[in-house]
Amino acid sequence: MTRKADQPKKGLSIKKGDTVKVIAGRDKGAEGKVIGVLREEQRVIVEGVNRVKRHTKVVNQGGRAGTTGGIITAEAPIHVSNVILVDGKDVTRVGFRRDTVTKRRPDGSTYAAERSVRISRKTGKDI
Repeated sequence: MTRKADQPKKGLSIKKGDTVKVIAGRDKGAEGKVIGVLREEQRVIVEGVNRVKRHTKVVNQGGRAGTTGGIITAEAPIHVSNVILVDGKDVTRVGFRRDTVTKRRPDGSTYAAERSVRISRKTGKDI
């Protein structure tokens, strides 16, 4: 099923700094820390997962600031549907809860607002 161009994309429940476990693909079973999130492509970059080799040329422009050539190993993005959040020792799905909080305006008056909090579907606790 494809997404229509006029429909907005949903937000991702995985954030930078989360520990995730890969549930599909070549690195299935591996755990790592999320070091980057690409929201538009719905992909995440996980530390130590989906490592690819890139061959680079020597660039001598800029004098001493030139790059040396060689083979560089780096993490490539994987789709967010192929990872699941690790909460403590176990994996869990991510849910959201709306909490009512009081906020203060610059003039000192207060008002009620809602804040979205990520929760573990397995335990119900905040993440």
